[in-house]
Amino acid sequence: MAEAIQRKAVAFELKKEPDADGVFEGYLSTFGNVDQGMDVIQRGAFTKSLGSGRKVKLLWQHDPTQPIGVWDELQEDERGLYGKGRIAKDVAKGAEAMSLLRMGAMDGISIGYRTIQAEREGNGAVRKLIEVDLFEASLVTFPMNELATVTDIKSIATERDFEAFLRDAGFSRKEATAIASHGFKAIAGQRDAAQDDAATEGANALFEQIRLLQEKISNV
Repeated sequence: MAEAIQRKAVAFELKKEPDADGVFEGYLSTFGNVDQGMDVIQRGAFTKSLGSGRKVKLLWQHDPTQPIGVWDELQEDERGLYGKGRIAKDVAKGAEAMSLLRMGAMDGISIGYRTIQAEREGNGAVRKLIEVDLFEASLVTFPMNELATVTDIKSIATERDFEAFLRDAGFSRKEATAIASHGFKAIAGQRDAAQDDAATEGANALFEQIRLLQEKISNV
């Protein structure tokens, strides 16, 4: 089974706001810091992908039907993944993005990628991304979109997986641990249960939300 395309959203470190030609610069990702999804990107993770010759897309809100420009330059430096983009100002969403970036109303960017190589650290709590395949980088309204780091929900097979999913969805570590410790067994045991079983209504409702999220992701 092919690795699902994942997303990681961050506050965009804009170094140069769009000029008259729509050119802007900033960091799409930084190295060495553990994010809300408990991932840390290692320096060099993008190197092979950037050298493949494939064009990384510049999209609006991850919508493949709404490209808003091009990435003229993407490169790693000692800090992270640095990019120079050029927004198509004659495209409606491009003009909107330029205006919002200049106002500071849009301050998020999210990358779409597949994990090629990763390893667990900190007793499995942190995932270190060693190599990723970068497909697109989108300007997004919310830099910490709750769904931005949710990947393949089908991979939720253990209580730890479920806890990581909840952390990705925006819960604190304490909240995720509490929910996972009390809810995972109920959810796992009720995946094939009758939906009208009143005793498991809460668990079924939660699992239904996970199922809907899974459908949303698979349709992207």
